[in-house]
Amino acid sequence: MKKFLIWMVVIILLFLGLFVYWKYYFTYSEGSRAGLLQKFSYRGTVFKTYEGELVMSSVESNKNVALASEKFYFSVSDKSYATTLSGLEGHFVVVHYKQKNGILPWRGETEYIVDNVREGQ
Repeated sequence: MKKFLIWMVVIILLFLGLFVYWKYYFTYSEGSRAGLLQKFSYRGTVFKTYEGELVMSSVESNKNVALASEKFYFSVSDKSYATTLSGLEGHFVVVHYKQKNGILPWRGETEYIVDNVREGQ
């Protein structure tokens, strides 16, 4: 009976470890998004994180005014990218992100973690 309990504990811990990895560290998808960096802030009550808002326009009028747009909310965990983004508010940027299956409070408020940024055209 003791051997059975030890094996059950090992199996449960293994499944728990795999679940935590899949939920919080496994990259579900990654890609790039381009748009106007509308908002970038450093916020939080217990864990301060960098959060941003990108406006991606799908239809523009003849005067370069966005008629239809979608917002992309993201988090930044690397301070160097956060510094770069804070200087690009109001500019067109391209961000590369990794989407996780779940959020961790010290990593950010969204599933989308930006790991690269460059100024667009």
